[in-house]
Amino acid sequence: MGILTWLYILLALALALFGFNQFIILALFFRHIKHAPPPPPHFEDEELPTVTVQLPVYNEAWVVERAIDSLADLDYPSDKLEIQVLDDSDDKTTEIAAKRVKWWQAKGLKITLIHRDGRNGFKAGALAEGLKKASGQFIAIFDADFVPPPDFLRRTIPYFLQNPRLGVIQTRWGHLNREYSPVTRAQALALDGHFLVEQVARQRAGLFMGFNGSAGVWRRRCIEEAGGWQSDTLTEDLDLSYRAQLAGWECLFLPEIVVPAEIPPQLNAFKNQQKRWAKGSIQCLLKLAPAVLRSSRPAFHKFEAILHLSNYLVHPLMLLSLLIVLPLLLQGVKIHFPLTYLTIASFGPPLVYLVAALRGSDKGPREMLFFPLLALMGIGIALNNTVAIAETLLKKGGEFERTPKFRLYRREGDWEGNPYAIREERMALGEILVAFYALAAIVVAWLKGFYWSIPFFLLYVGGFGYVGIGSLWHSLRPVLRERNFRKGRGKSQSPGVKFPYPNPHNTSSLGL
Repeated sequence: MGILTWLYILLALALALFGFNQFIILALFFRHIKHAPPPPPHFEDEELPTVTVQLPVYNEAWVVERAIDSLADLDYPSDKLEIQVLDDSDDKTTEIAAKRVKWWQAKGLKITLIHRDGRNGFKAGALAEGLKKASGQFIAIFDADFVPPPDFLRRTIPYFLQNPRLGVIQTRWGHLNREYSPVTRAQALALDGHFLVEQVARQRAGLFMGFNGSAGVWRRRCIEEAGGWQSDTLTEDLDLSYRAQLAGWECLFLPEIVVPAEIPPQLNAFKNQQKRWAKGSIQCLLKLAPAVLRSSRPAFHKFEAILHLSNYLVHPLMLLSLLIVLPLLLQGVKIHFPLTYLTIASFGPPLVYLVAALRGSDKGPREMLFFPLLALMGIGIALNNTVAIAETLLKKGGEFERTPKFRLYRREGDWEGNPYAIREERMALGEILVAFYALAAIVVAWLKGFYWSIPFFLLYVGGFGYVGIGSLWHSLRPVLRERNFRKGRGKSQSPGVKFPYPNPHNTSSLGL
């Protein structure tokens, strides 16, 4: 066998490793599903500690007022609660936030706006700056699109009081706009798989788990002893949570506490989010892997931690496998052996999503109708994430690119007329070219008689074609909307437009 053949086999086996690991996660999930932590005892108001709630904001004009109002509604002793709006914005967000903060201050709420003129350190820098001025023993963090239930702090803080080594609590992300479009339905399925299966399995099995950056609470002493917020990665949340666990602190995941948030409805926004997560996770891998391997943790814990941190390597592995396979087909090389392993391993992720759908949505298995679209999106972003990882390895592109929020709820709201909508044509054109490359592989496979490989290549054609063409269309739609508005045939959107958002008490109404 030639070098390309061996390389293809290694790539296929590496991909299969990530797929098979989903079976391990499922096994851990079912083994520990009943090992939920006992509910903490009740504490009177005078026994509760001080809490600082941080709201990091950067250009969130459409959702910042809703976010501030939801934090102001938190049910916690007023003399032990402070709210910090950590604003790095350079648009009208600052004005809107300042006005709303002033309104709540007049109501007697202890809330402050901390505005930075630059974005030094990005979100990590904002959190660190707020921490210097915070008075709380515990720090709750919410991104601007999250709407926490009023009892969030009363349900989380008592766990810290009964366990002095508990450093951080992560709660489950819900979805304000799951039903908005097939794109949001597919993403909701993926997020549910992560929160309802993977996070439960990792935390209850004692593995390393990651803080997800929002809808969580930190013990201040844990943040400080773990080295504080650091901005040398784009996933400061994952970085700090691993450093905290390496320092001996414990994490707790509470899936029964649900904090709804907005899912990106625009493919370009979704790709931006994935690009940042891919860069950040690989940065954390490079930064933390040596410390993980040197730690006293069991070998299995180290193995799972490395797989967890390197999960986004799946995308360059997929792309390289596709690029190699066409020359192999032209040489007449049979590649069914590695494809056998990939076929078996590929059942891992859908089983995770099926379990999540059965446990997390009132629609149950019907949510799996959106799995084919999720699979296409997962394949189609491989080029996007490969470029992100390549930039990381080349020490390029370290800017924190925010995911735009459009104030969507269920099927209400509009992103097309929003100035935060993202236009990105170059990556989309690259994805379409990769789709044609996969199409060429199908033609060659057909001519060579390798019919059994064609279904795999069809997935690549569909994935890259859907994401590429869809991204172009999602770039064009805001342009067409603006053109129609100028001609008087459409409506503009502004932060002043309001519509109801859900009562956080009633999570059943969110399609969770």
